[in-house]
Amino acid sequence: MSLANDIDSYFGLQAKIHEALGYVEDWRVIPMDDCRGKHWMLVGGEGVGASCVLSDEPFTMESLRNGKKVYSNSVYTQRFLKKWVYRSPTHVMVACDTHTDGNKLLRIFDADKECTDEALQAEWKSLWGRLWSDV
Repeated sequence: MSLANDIDSYFGLQAKIHEALGYVEDWRVIPMDDCRGKHWMLVGGEGVGASCVLSDEPFTMESLRNGKKVYSNSVYTQRFLKKWVYRSPTHVMVACDTHTDGNKLLRIFDADKECTDEALQAEWKSLWGRLWSDV
């Protein structure tokens, strides 16, 4: 396969992924990050002030308190995006701000690995949520 064909395939597949999730690229190109296989949760909704929390292992009270293998980003809520969380039956794409070197990412997760346990979300927020309250 030639480089030209690879480039065509890359942009064609990117467009198909965006379309399947309802994402419309506008103003800024945000790279996708493959987070399938990670456990994740949204804390504080899907908009301004929300956090996207992820881990290689399922969340537990102990893992949240330990904090060594739990990572978080704020949900990237720029006005040029119509929304910030894009859901399909099988996958969810979350616009994230890493607050590191200006990096913004479209993190793609397996829908079935989302943690919706309100007690775990509240625990994370009480322990770590203050880190994102001023950003």
